[in-house]
Amino acid sequence: MTMSRYSRLSESMKVNGFDIVVINPGPTLTYLTGLHFHLMERPTLLIYRLGYKPVLILPELEIGKITSSTIDLVPVTFGDDPSTWPHIIKKALQSLEIGRGKIAVEPTRLRFMEIDLLSRTIPGLEFANGEAVFTALRIQKDQGEISAMRKAVAIAQTAFKTTLPLIRSGVTELEVASALTIELLKAGSSTELPFQPIVASGPNSANPHAVPTHRQLNNGDLVVIDWGAAYEDYCSDLTRTFAIGEISTELSQIYETVRLANEAGRKAGQPEIEAGEVDRAARKVIEDAGFGEYFTHRTGHGLGMEGHEAPYMFGANALHLNTGMVYTVEPGIYLPGKGGVRIEDDVVVTQDGSESLSDFPRQLTFLP
Repeated sequence: MTMSRYSRLSESMKVNGFDIVVINPGPTLTYLTGLHFHLMERPTLLIYRLGYKPVLILPELEIGKITSSTIDLVPVTFGDDPSTWPHIIKKALQSLEIGRGKIAVEPTRLRFMEIDLLSRTIPGLEFANGEAVFTALRIQKDQGEISAMRKAVAIAQTAFKTTLPLIRSGVTELEVASALTIELLKAGSSTELPFQPIVASGPNSANPHAVPTHRQLNNGDLVVIDWGAAYEDYCSDLTRTFAIGEISTELSQIYETVRLANEAGRKAGQPEIEAGEVDRAARKVIEDAGFGEYFTHRTGHGLGMEGHEAPYMFGANALHLNTGMVYTVEPGIYLPGKGGVRIEDDVVVTQDGSESLSDFPRQLTFLP
C-alpha cells in the first residue's frame, strides 16, 4: 500500500514538472512513511528526488523512529548545535546530487526556518508551490482510509451522545467543551484532536469560529457545537445545533432552512459533478428562504489526515468529484446579535452517488 503511495508521488511530480520535493512534519510525511514527527525548533526534512532513495534529515534524538518507516529511507542525523546543521544538510543534498533546481514544497506547511537553511546551503535552489503535487497524492481515499474515517465519525458521535445530558441551561460553553474533549478521548480518539471543540451559545453562535467562553447557556438560546475525533491519523468533523428551552420563530425558521440546505448538499454529491455544485445546491435553499446574506462561508471542505484539505466546496470550484473523495457539508445561517445555526456531516463520494458517514439526528432537539 505504502509503495503505491510512493509511486503516486513520483507520478504526480512528473505530471506537475518537479523532480525534487521537500516535506517537513505533517500529514503528507506520515502518509508516505508512516512516521510521526512534530514541528519544533529542530528541522526534520524528507527530501525526495526522482530516481533516488528518499533522504530523511532528522535530529539524533529521533533516530529510533526510523525502524517504523514503511519505506526505505536514508537517514541523516544532526546534533543540537545549530551551527552544524547547514553542513549536514549540504551533505544530504549532495548525496542526491542536488546543486540547483526547482523544489516542490507544501505552501501551508514548510517554514521559513527550513527554507532559509536549504537556501543558505545550496544558493541555487528555487522553491515553488507544490500544492498540485500533494493534493493529487491524498485527495482520493482508499478503503482503508475511509474505514478509519468511519471509525473517527463513530467515536465522535459516541462521545457526543455521552456529553449530551450535560448540555442544559446554566452550564457554560467551556464546561460543555471540556466535558466533550474528555469524552472524545475516552471513546477512543487520538490525543491529538483535529481541532478543539467549538461550543457557542446565544449571540456567540452567530460567529462560525467562536471560541468557548464562560457564558452560561440560557433559555431561548441556540447552541452550535462543532467537534471531531481522530483515529489512525484520520479525522472527523461534525456540527449540530440545539435549542435551550423555547426559541423564537425566526430562530426556528433558520434552523429548518439550514437542515434542508444540509440535506440538499448531501444529496448533491456524486462522481464527475463539480465540487461547486455541492455548494450551489445547499446555498440555493438558503437564498430562496431569504437568508443568503447570512450564509458567510463555503458549504464545506475536504477531510482526511487534516481537518481541512482538498476538495473545497465553494461555488466556483470546477474540480470534478471522484470516488473516494471525502468532504464536509456544513451550511449555516448566522444572524448577528441573535444566534446562528450550522449542521455538518462528513460525506464520501461513492461509485454511484455519495454516502454520509455521520448519522447523528438532524431534527431540532430542545434541551432543558
